[in-house]
Amino acid sequence: MGVRFCKDGHVIQIIIENKEEVTMKKMKEQQKKREKTKNGRRVIAAKKIQAWWRGTLVRRTLLHAALSTWIIQSWWRLTKDRLLQKKRRAALSDYALRERAVVKLQSLVRMWRIHWRYCQVLNAIYVIQCHWQCHNCQTCALLRGHCVVTATHLQFHIEIINP
Repeated sequence: MGVRFCKDGHVIQIIIENKEEVTMKKMKEQQKKREKTKNGRRVIAAKKIQAWWRGTLVRRTLLHAALSTWIIQSWWRLTKDRLLQKKRRAALSDYALRERAVVKLQSLVRMWRIHWRYCQVLNAIYVIQCHWQCHNCQTCALLRGHCVVTATHLQFHIEIINP
């Protein structure tokens, strides 16, 4: 250890260190660096583990959300399908009801028209029979009738047969 003076009168202290002390300090510093690197490695490893765990939690949460979404979407599709089927059934039953009503109305109109024609022919037959009964030759001839019924009309053929 020595002391020197500068030009300005300031004191400069020069310290001469022992080589053993210097090597000991260097060794301690290296040891601290090693501990820091060990601690740093541990910190890095801990951070990696924490990041992995957070990622696992996030993936688990996302999976749960995706499954919940899938369940809700499935329920909604099923509900929409049920509503659509209900509307289709209602439309089909309404169509069938109208169709039955139309068929019934058509059959009633056909029945009325055929009945009306039948009544006309029957009245004509009554008129002919009445005139025939009043006629003098009622014992001389016979009346033979033939009836043809089709979907659109009713026909009667009356023949007078003389024996």
